[in-house]
Amino acid sequence: MIRVVLADDQVLVRAGFRALLDAQSDIEVVGEAADGQQALHAVRELHPDAVLMDIRMPVMDGLAATRRITGDAALAGVKVVVLTTFELDEYVFEAIRAGASGFLVKDTEPAELLRAVRAVVDGDALLSPGVTRRLIAEFAARSKEPAAVGALDQLTDREREVMALVGIGLSNEEIARRLVVSPLTAKTHVSRAMVKLGARDRAQLVVLAYESGLVRPGWLG
Repeated sequence: MIRVVLADDQVLVRAGFRALLDAQSDIEVVGEAADGQQALHAVRELHPDAVLMDIRMPVMDGLAATRRITGDAALAGVKVVVLTTFELDEYVFEAIRAGASGFLVKDTEPAELLRAVRAVVDGDALLSPGVTRRLIAEFAARSKEPAAVGALDQLTDREREVMALVGIGLSNEEIARRLVVSPLTAKTHVSRAMVKLGARDRAQLVVLAYESGLVRPGWLG
């Protein structure tokens, strides 16, 4: 059973998400929060598998709450999916950089929301389809200059190549087709790159690909 905490200051939004999630045989909403402080408390008490976290909330916003959750070693298994009203939201990129496993716009189709919850718990990054490259590239371009690439020296040439393809939003299946390898081989390369770079999940690998300069805004591989 996938255990979920909902964090949103709008009661109707939480009620809608709860009704959808609780109707699934493999998902259970175990807690709700109306602000980031409540979300942090709920996560520490309940240890859910995933948190659907609104960005703009009172007392403590979703960005600060995400940092606290992902920075706590005791909560390492908790995945955070950021909810936002706008696809190109500057705080979304900051949330992913802070450790969120991805984001969804609030008007996402129900089937996509369910897929998202299951995907992040399985270890995949979840970035709303169609906007991944645009959002990451836009805000990476606005951020600091690329960091030193020394951290990438520990990667093999193939792992660097795979990381770059992850950075432009390709799935393991798409990477496998591009490199003419099996999806399992592609997944193995992704996993090894994550371990070597200390990336929490695939979303963090995307951020590192841009921040290291391995991928530049507008690059399509």
